Amino acid sequence: MMEMTMDFPVRNPEELAGISVGDKLTFTLKVSKDNDWIDNIHREGPAAQVTTTTRQVSGEKISKLKTGDKLPDGDFVTEDGRTMHFADFQGKVVAFTFFFTRCPLPDYCPLMNRNFKQTRDILLSSPGVPTNWDLISLSFDAGFDHPEVLSSYAKNYRADNPDRWLFGVASAKTLAEVASPLGLMILNQGAGIAHNLRTVVLDAHGRIYRQFNDNQWTPQQLAKVMLEAMKAGLRK
Repeated sequence: MMEMTMDFPVRNPEELAGISVGDKLTFTLKVSKDNDWIDNIHREGPAAQVTTTTRQVSGEKISKLKTGDKLPDGDFVTEDGRTMHFADFQGKVVAFTFFFTRCPLPDYCPLMNRNFKQTRDILLSSPGVPTNWDLISLSFDAGFDHPEVLSSYAKNYRADNPDRWLFGVASAKTLAEVASPLGLMILNQGAGIAHNLRTVVLDAHGRIYRQFNDNQWTPQQLAKVMLEAMKAGLRK
């Protein structure tokens, strides 16, 4: 497997004392229902020179697409088997995020969908919110995340209410022409996938209004940004 970096929370920061960049470490990755973290961190070897060939799988990869840019019109297959395009949502503010159903880390893909659930709840329950908005959760695991898998997975977050929230799987073309320019990096590792995170808000004209590059954003922040984009569209 190629070298790469991923971000892991450290439960006890004192365990990082005496550790330098490039050190060889061992640690235990622990996963609960809602969180994951590492502990039992041990320094196994001295700091080595960090080469420039290390693959970065974090929020660090720079996005080529910027705020105000028109998003390329990628296609994806929905949970009910339809082929749709981003252009189909013209006139709506859209927030979309990337995930895969087999993701084992609860603060990565599952967190993105838990946040989308709360964002939808906020927007649906807030008075005076325009109705021209949608959420899209896009898988990048086309080999496994077939429509029937997505439909079953979606019920973990939406129950039986699909209102304004669609699950789909991106085509290879979409990953190349949309996801990669947004800075999404995906590395297949046998049955697993290492990846970073990208969540994007589009305005009603299909332009990038805001991009979140990590898992630190909150449903309240996303709902606020989407509402700002909706109000900006009403003023034009």
